[in-house]
Order: sequence, then structure tokens, then C-alpha cells
Amino acid sequence: MKGSTMTMTRRWRSRLAALVATSAALAVTAGGAVAADGSRWVPRSHHDDAPVVRTADGTVRGVAVTGGFAFRGLAYAAPPTGQLRWRAPQPPASWRGVRHATQYAPSCLQKLNLSQPPGPQSEDCLYLNVSTPRLHSYATRPVLVWMHGGGLTQDGALNYDGTKLAGQGAVVVTMNYRLGALGFLAHPALADRPGGAAGNYGLMDQQAALRWVRHNIGAFGGDPDNVTIAGESAGGLSVLAHLVSPGSHGLFQRAIVQSGTFALHQVSLADAESFGTSYAASAAVGCPSQTASCLRGKPAATLVNAFPDAAIPGVVDGKVLHESVGSALAAGRFARVPLINGINQDEELIFVLGLGVAVSNGSFVPAPTPTPETYQSIIASVLGVSAARASQVAAKYPLAAYPLAQFALSAVVSDSNFACTALQVDQWTSRKVPTYAYEFDDGTAPPIFAGPGFPPVATHSSEIQYLFDQPNAKYAQPLDATQEALATKMRTAWVRFAAKGGPASSSVPWPSFNTTSSVLGLASPKPQVDTGFATRHHCGFWAEG
Repeated sequence: MKGSTMTMTRRWRSRLAALVATSAALAVTAGGAVAADGSRWVPRSHHDDAPVVRTADGTVRGVAVTGGFAFRGLAYAAPPTGQLRWRAPQPPASWRGVRHATQYAPSCLQKLNLSQPPGPQSEDCLYLNVSTPRLHSYATRPVLVWMHGGGLTQDGALNYDGTKLAGQGAVVVTMNYRLGALGFLAHPALADRPGGAAGNYGLMDQQAALRWVRHNIGAFGGDPDNVTIAGESAGGLSVLAHLVSPGSHGLFQRAIVQSGTFALHQVSLADAESFGTSYAASAAVGCPSQTASCLRGKPAATLVNAFPDAAIPGVVDGKVLHESVGSALAAGRFARVPLINGINQDEELIFVLGLGVAVSNGSFVPAPTPTPETYQSIIASVLGVSAARASQVAAKYPLAAYPLAQFALSAVVSDSNFACTALQVDQWTSRKVPTYAYEFDDGTAPPIFAGPGFPPVATHSSEIQYLFDQPNAKYAQPLDATQEALATKMRTAWVRFAAKGGPASSSVPWPSFNTTSSVLGLASPKPQVDTGFATRHHCGFWAEG
């Protein structure tokens, strides 16, 4: 009882502080709104109700959108430039007056992203965006914080419009975080002390964003004590990292992992720093001295372009991560929060048919088309297994069983790297916390990243458009009525989970994995419980190998 009373007291204090701060920043009059600096903004209509909020750092003015308000380009940390490059994020500077928060900030610096252009880029990129249905600080709606994917080297928050998701009753936050060389380079000269941790600066950024949410989200109508972290692909992997990171403890109360279980074993700090020294000495970087001053003196674009195409799987740096994600989950060393964890039906197909497959140096190369003569060697190369194991895999997934050879290879990689690792995570987490498993099965999903000629299929990233609008996708197109019906069910389930810790409702009957070991198939016209997931994806076979 005492603990419950203390929790209620903390909540009411945070709500009261947010209400007082908002009241101090804004006085609404018949003629409009007067901000703390005396400036006035007149609503365009009674729906356009003075989107001005005072944060801990200063007052911001957002923009009215359909069904609510958006605040964009909010600084959650100081620019990570100059001497702050490769350091833990520092607090942003405060300001007087009212800042406009109507435009997205630049994405973090990265290589060209062919599937989803990042728009403007900058090393000064530690900003987030807030979508909220209402601006009453006492509303205490659930908060959903989104971490984008992109291999920890690409993408940006501006590609994810949270308006529709917020319309279901949540406050939605999307964030940038440092990418590639600027976010995930481990090098001895960059350690916080001799022999200390280096790398994972992008994960530190995510933690800083979560601390900003804790201190500020009440002013936007969100509950700082009810935060759900969610992400897809590398963003889903980031969510898993925060589940096991001591530094993330207490910053969130629920978690959603979308296609994020493909890299459960992180590299050691020694191996990551060995790569870092080779990278620094390379002709592309030009720092044979191996000093921090040389690396910090290089143009940011030079550093980013010399880095591999992906920073997966991350590093056990000793600060953010004390051990690999998989070993921590298996041992039960993770945050005790409810979890949604899921995949898409044919995760790998977009890579096999379009984006390319990852190779050992972190680059993506066009996927070879298997033939009866090369199938086993391709499997061995892509999965990193022995010839004997590749032979077993080829026998389990014979080319003749698929309409195209690429479909066979996609099934191999999808099952081994996504489906069965997701099932393993479900089994680990359900021992300790409520776990809800899904497979996105809508085979009509528009291929908004692959373009004309790519078949509609539930592949990697197909489900995101059912949660967020993605206006910058290269081949963006609207969902049809049937797809939109599924999208509404999914957004409702995600927000219900954020609010209650369980996604089930009358329209989405979603049993927990804890009690049924079943997976919910998210398909049109109606989601269905699937008890054959493990058999269909041959998870027993993959467990043996």
C-alpha cells in the first residue's frame, strides 16, 4: 500500500508540475494565446487551439494536425559535434521566448538510403517529435516512443508520422539517434577512460531521449509513468538492448519488438575496437595515429562514408550493454515489463529480391540467384554455417518446393534469422513477463520500399505503414479499405497494449504466449490465432543446428 501511495504521489507531482509549467507559458484569451515572452498566436479556428507548450528547456509552438497536434524538431540533447562527437549525449541548452516546432529536424548523417530517403542530414541531429491528440497536461495518456530501423546506419524520425497512431489515444514520440560511425564506432581512443567503454553512442542517445520524455511528456498530455518503447528491425533490436541495459531501467514500462530478434549475439569490445583501429588507419579515414583528436578532426561525411552499410549486431561495450542480448534474455536478466514481439511472414524476401544481403564486412551485396549447383554454397555463405549444415538446410528447403529459387533462399534466412529467433525470445520472456507474439501475414501489403515489379507480400518493414504514415517512402501508396481496416485494428491493439499492458480486445482476440504458446496472425480481414507457427517455420530443425 505504501509503494502504491508513493507511485500515485509521484504521478500527481509530475502532472501538477506539467500543468503549472504549461499555465505559466500560455494564457489563452479571446484574442488568441500569449506566450511567456509576450508573443501572440491567433488560432485559425476553434480546432486550432494554441499548440504552445513549455518544456523543461523552453517554450515551443507546434502545429495543429488532423485529430490533434504535432511538435517537431524538439532538441533532447546538445549537438554531438566538435568535442562532443563520440561522447555520451549532453543536455540541450535552454532558451527564452518561443521556438517554432513545426518542421522536422535533419536526420542523422548517413550514407544514401535508396529505399527511404532521409531528407536533410546533419551531424547536429539529436531531436525528437511529439504527436498528441490533446494538450491537457492532466490527460495522462499512454506514451509510445518509436525507434526507427535502418541497420543502425540509416533512416530518420521524419519518415514516421505518428498522427494516426496518436489518434487512437496515445502520445507518440519519434526520435533521431546517431548512426553508423558517429553512433557505433568503438575505438580505444574514444573510451571514457583508459580501457573503458566505447561505442553504442546511438543507444545512449535513445536513453537520453527517454529521459527527456520522463521530464517533459506530461506537458504534452502523456503519462511519464506509462511509457512504451517500440521499434522495427534495428529499432526492434534497440528495444531488446534497452530491455537488458541497466542504464535503461525505469525509463519505460512496456516494450514492442517488430522484426528485431535477428541479432541476439553482440560482438565483444575487443573485437569491436580491433575493427575500429583498422577503420581509423584505412586510407578512407586517414588516422594512422589512432588518436581521438585525429578522428574528431575528420569531416563527419568522411567518417560516415567509410563505415560499413550496417552496424549490426552492436557491441558489448561494458556501459550500455554488459552482455549479449540473447544471453541476458535467456538468463532472465531483463526488465520485467510486458512485451509484444513479432515478425513478418517472409522477412527476407525484400533483401533477396531487392535490397541485397549482408556479408561479413557489414556491406550489402546483390543476392545471388541460387541454382541446384550453387544453392548449398550460397546457404553456407549467407548463414555462415558449414558445408555439412548447408546440405541439411538445402534438403529441408528444396528448390523444387518453391516457385522461384529466390523464394527458397528467402524462406531459409527468414526462418533461421527471424521467425525462430522470435519464437526463442517469446519462450525466454514468457517465463518472466506477459508476452504477446504476432506474425504480420497480410500478403497484399503494398511494397512501398521495393517498387514496381515487386510482389505484394508481408516482408521486412511491410507492417510499418499499417501503424505510421510514411510519406517519404520511395513508392508510397495509400492502403485500400481492407488494408486500412487491418491497420486500424493494429493501431488500436498497439495503443491498448501501451495503455493496459495487453493488446487483446473484442476486435483483436490476442491470447498471451504465456498461456497458449500461440502466435496471432495479423491478416485481413480479421486477425487469427495461429498454433502452427513453429511447425510452419521449421523451428525444431533450426533449434537442432
